[in-house]
Amino acid sequence: MTLLEIMIVISLITLIGGVIGYNMKGSLERGKIFKTEQAKKQLEDILLLEYAKGEKTLEEIIENPIEVLKESGLVKNPEELMKDGWNEKFKIDIDKGELKINSKKYNSVKKKKNKY
Repeated sequence: MTLLEIMIVISLITLIGGVIGYNMKGSLERGKIFKTEQAKKQLEDILLLEYAKGEKTLEEIIENPIEVLKESGLVKNPEELMKDGWNEKFKIDIDKGELKINSKKYNSVKKKKNKY
C-alpha cells in the first residue's frame, strides 16, 4: 500500500465517522425527549392514583412527591423518575385544580423544534 491509499482510507473513515456522529446527536436528543415524555406520563399517573385514594390532597402530594412515590410501591427508584431526560428535576404544580408536571429543558427544546 502506498501513502496515498492510506490517506484516502483515513479520509473516508473520518468522513463516515462524522456523518454517524452528526446523526447520533439527533438521536440522543430525541431519546431524551422520549424519556421525558414517558416519565411525565408515568409520574402524573402515579401521583393521580395516590390522590384518588383520598388519603392526601394535591397540595400534600406536590409538597413531597418522592415520599408519595415511595409509599405507593409502584416505583423502584422514585428519585430517578423525578428527573427528565437531561437529568433535571421535574417541577410539579397545580393549575386550575389539575396536576401539571414541567421540565424547563424539555419546554425549551420543544419551543426550538416548533420554530422550524
